[in-house]
Amino acid sequence: MPPVPNTSREGRPAPPAGDDRGDQPAIVCQGLRKSFGKTRAVRGIDLEIHRGECYGLLGPNGAGKTTTVEILEGLQEPDEGHVRILGMDWRTSEKAIRRRLGIQLQEAQFTERLQVAEAIRLFRSFYPSGPTVDALLDRVRLQEKRSTYVRDLSGGQRQRLSVACALAGDPEILFLDEPTTGLDPQSRRAVWEIIETFRDQGGTILLTTHFMDEAERLADRVAIMDYGKILVEGTPAQLIATLGGAHVIEFEPTETVGTPELTRLPGVQTVRARGRRRLLTCEELHTTLPALVRLMAGQDAELASLTTHRATLDDVFLARTGRQLRDD
Repeated sequence: MPPVPNTSREGRPAPPAGDDRGDQPAIVCQGLRKSFGKTRAVRGIDLEIHRGECYGLLGPNGAGKTTTVEILEGLQEPDEGHVRILGMDWRTSEKAIRRRLGIQLQEAQFTERLQVAEAIRLFRSFYPSGPTVDALLDRVRLQEKRSTYVRDLSGGQRQRLSVACALAGDPEILFLDEPTTGLDPQSRRAVWEIIETFRDQGGTILLTTHFMDEAERLADRVAIMDYGKILVEGTPAQLIATLGGAHVIEFEPTETVGTPELTRLPGVQTVRARGRRRLLTCEELHTTLPALVRLMAGQDAELASLTTHRATLDDVFLARTGRQLRDD
């Protein structure tokens, strides 16, 4: 993976070495491999996550994200490789590590007949110290639901409850496995605000997601993963810059148009195919679009469809793998 400056998404420096929590990175893993029978879920993962950053692990279903995260969380043992959490090893310091982690699973299961405050109190009892139940309810904005049974919560409220339970021990590292899948836009934003507050207070986050807007808003750095491997790593801006242009023109011609002709259009940086569609990366739409229309007319072809958008991490993934990030 290419080296990446030790800075956050907004350019603020990462927490300095030698802070009061130690000079080790929050998470380091080297050479992780894990197979289930003949399925090789993780095929040699190397990661280093700085303290105080939100690190996004992106990839489609089946890419190996969840298996990788479960190894880092100590829920699975790797077949090969080494993991250090806050400078400690799972094999010798499991109890000390667990006290400093918060884990929100992709599908948290709560006892349906528990009230919200009771569920949080139960998780709070697992840790020697941490926020009060009221403080956690305030933090995830569930105070008015404190006496509501879990079975009566909406999907977004259940996710916020899950995050509250992950924060019960006042963790230094928060693992979030697709925390907003299936939520409506308002509920997603509510979860985002909780995550941003935790990071702004100095916490470290490992976030798995296949939502591009989520990764671009929350993650200081991201790694794109597929088939059990890290394909590329960097800040969202760095990865998008690898496309060579700020805009993407996606169109479907009625007649075949050759790649060489498209490559010669003014401002075009890259040309990619997705089925019958063509995707052009360019810097200036007002220069490339008219030239594309003239090319179509000159070849007696028409545009069956045409869309434009700013380049995103989804385009980076498509350029690397030939498929979209949310494909199964």
